[in-house]
Amino acid sequence: GVVSKDIVLYIIAQISASGATGYFVEFAGSAIRALSMEARMTICNMSIEMGARGGMIAPDQTTFDYMKGRLFAPSSVGNNPQWDHKMEQWKDLYSDEDAVFDKEIHIKAEDIEPMITYGTNPGMGMSVSGTIPSAADLDESDKVSFLKSLNYMGLEPGTKIKGQKIDYVFIGSCTNARIEDLRMVASFVRGKKKADDVEVWVVPGSKQVEKQAIEEGLDKVLEAAGFNLRQPGCSACLGMNEDKIPAGKYCISTSNRNFEGRQGPNARTLLASPLTAAAAAITGRVSDIRELMEFK
Repeated sequence: GVVSKDIVLYIIAQISASGATGYFVEFAGSAIRALSMEARMTICNMSIEMGARGGMIAPDQTTFDYMKGRLFAPSSVGNNPQWDHKMEQWKDLYSDEDAVFDKEIHIKAEDIEPMITYGTNPGMGMSVSGTIPSAADLDESDKVSFLKSLNYMGLEPGTKIKGQKIDYVFIGSCTNARIEDLRMVASFVRGKKKADDVEVWVVPGSKQVEKQAIEEGLDKVLEAAGFNLRQPGCSACLGMNEDKIPAGKYCISTSNRNFEGRQGPNARTLLASPLTAAAAAITGRVSDIRELMEFK
């Protein structure tokens, strides 16, 4: 039930939405290396949400396998194949074992649970089974903005977020609308129905993703669950066109930002992974995906 979005939301919650300001962040370690290429893209995409100038994961065989044969990749056939030559160069694009960083943060992957935000910046994150911090736990300088954020969100300090009623679910954006994300959601909702009082929008990240989803029959699975598969685009990530969340309504979103008014005037955004978003779509409330998944 823990995926790449949970990893990066956990990191941002640890260091804050400004914790990497001015830096370039390299993500490394066994948990990162085990991720697919699309999952790695989600993590690097969210680097800016911790203030970073950018994020990177050193290329490895997963990277090369993903790139080979793609439209703009170096040719691996013909009279002048460039693939092997380029790949040898790319293999050197990693940090040396004795590289010195301005700051190193070590995280145990087993400590990460499905994550969700409760405030109005991506750094205000917590596990879905956790408790919203109390003002008493904060520095005096942080209390005013913290309470202002919770007031906007209509949430109370020191309470559980699990079980919070949800009105909308948005699965999309450049952060989590790749084919892997749609497969993940479709796999979970197959044979299920969305909650009656929840509206669900699924927006592929590109026409290519949309085409692939239809070819794989994912559109039929999503539609059978009551999910609305819309045309590719930015959509509700930033309240584009008519894709806005009404004032005061709660939306679990797989996008990257939860600022005040981001998804519409006075809309309340909770950032989460595609799986946590799908769980909320089915139950109508913030839920722990681990309690709903069928393990074989």
